Amino acid sequence: MNVVNAMRPANAVASVRSYLMPLLPGRRDYRRLPHTWRGDLLAGVTVGIVALPLALAFGISSGAGAEAGLVTAVVAGIVAAVFGGSHIQVSGPTGAMVVVLGPIVATHGAGAIALVSIMAGILVLLLGVLKLGRTVSYIPWPVIEGFTLGIAVIIFLQQVPAAVGVPSPHGENAVVAAIKSIGQASTPEVFWTIGAVLLIALIMVGAPRLHPKLPGSMIAIVIVTVAATLVHAPIARIGTLPDSLPAPSMPPVDPVLVMNLSGAALTVAALAAIESLLSARVAASISDTGPYDADRELVGQGLASVAAGLFGGMPATGAIARTAVNLKSGGRSRLAAVTHGLVLLAVVYVGTGVVSQIPLSALAGVLMVTATRMVPGEAVRSVLSSSRSGAATFVLTAVITVSFDLIVAVGIGIGVAALFALRTLARSSGVHREEIAGPADPADARIAVFRLDGALFFGVAERLLDRVLAIDHVEVVILRLSQIQIMDATGARVIGDVVRTLERRGITVLLKGVRPQHLTLVSRTGALEALAHEKHLYDDLPAAVEHARVHVHRAARHGPPSSRPQVGNGLV
Repeated sequence: MNVVNAMRPANAVASVRSYLMPLLPGRRDYRRLPHTWRGDLLAGVTVGIVALPLALAFGISSGAGAEAGLVTAVVAGIVAAVFGGSHIQVSGPTGAMVVVLGPIVATHGAGAIALVSIMAGILVLLLGVLKLGRTVSYIPWPVIEGFTLGIAVIIFLQQVPAAVGVPSPHGENAVVAAIKSIGQASTPEVFWTIGAVLLIALIMVGAPRLHPKLPGSMIAIVIVTVAATLVHAPIARIGTLPDSLPAPSMPPVDPVLVMNLSGAALTVAALAAIESLLSARVAASISDTGPYDADRELVGQGLASVAAGLFGGMPATGAIARTAVNLKSGGRSRLAAVTHGLVLLAVVYVGTGVVSQIPLSALAGVLMVTATRMVPGEAVRSVLSSSRSGAATFVLTAVITVSFDLIVAVGIGIGVAALFALRTLARSSGVHREEIAGPADPADARIAVFRLDGALFFGVAERLLDRVLAIDHVEVVILRLSQIQIMDATGARVIGDVVRTLERRGITVLLKGVRPQHLTLVSRTGALEALAHEKHLYDDLPAAVEHARVHVHRAARHGPPSSRPQVGNGLV
């Protein structure tokens, strides 16, 4: 007994270890490194150059500041690369997260972002530990595209104030803020800022045409910054940045503040999980680096957001644009994403003086171009032409994203898509009365055979009930159930209701072809107990028809139904 008791803790530890080991880094993560390290280093440098203006722009756009964006790109980028479930995903601040963080800053101040980042990171980490990563596969394609389009529109509109030289408001709807800022623009500043935006866009669009690997955003930022400095353009700049990473520390934790931020943390966690898993899934589909681990990706992203919060940063997610650059530049292992973080770290220590002179309108131009590239026109055309239900879901999700809230939009989009899917499923289901095959028998006129097709669920249950119960002038009803592919509790319950109702009317019911996977459900809802006899369950249609004919002939010999004994008299 003592030996058995001693073994139990050991077995428990072994179980925990086997459960957690797949979620932790290991040597398997770097098995391709001897063959890919050169391309990884080059790709990491390239992604770091591309990520610098985006990190600064996203930090400023969120209201947390350029420093927070840069810190997040460094810390979260390295942590997610080491602990995440994708070999080539690049993480950091993203446009979707900026959209969520803006209202938080407006309500609770920029100081609350670090605490939200830690809280949301813990939630995402728990999702990974509980191995819920595959749930993102349940999000329909039109919802994803509509969500992405809505985010792109918001990001673009959020840059309008900076593009016209007006301070960016926080907490207002992006459409309203953009319209107000245009009305508040003044000359000559607006000409300088719009000129900077147009020059940024021109260079970013033109650079890849000269060479696919040219970092258009970085080249544009350098040119615009140098030009603005030389001509002393009257436009706002980023301003002073720290020349080192802050020491990690826990932000002040006030129980009241934590309660107030709990809703925001849930929203941020949901968005971080969705965006990171979608990005990793897309990256895996366009790369040759193998599949990604969804659960481990959540663990890595959760740890990345916690780490970023400890350093005063903001929540991070996987970034599909930077991940795509990583792939196109030759990145094939985690070393590329780690290198990208180290490149940005080098900028923090040696380049913040130069970075501080970047015009805010230049960063706005970078984000505007980035937003227009988030949803390719081909994807929009595909989803709009796919089906009317898909197009409606896409448009509705995009409109709600822009008008109200990201997570609400995803929830409503999934709900609408589910309703359309249920409608399609219901239309594929049917109840058909069949003729009895083979030589005719005088009893056949008193027998009704119904074939149930497709899915028998709550969406079609009432139609089944009405169709079958409308039958009259018959002695026996045979329900053919072998063609039912899907059955839920409501459908099984309706079968029982049909049996009970018909039996009360003196009509004997025979069930034919109940599938093994449905038999338990049908039994538990009382449908089998409602049969007049336990032998009224058949696997073979000819046998059921033969029994029905015998039943009708016997009933005819005993007189009309009103004079016959009630059901349950043992007649089988």
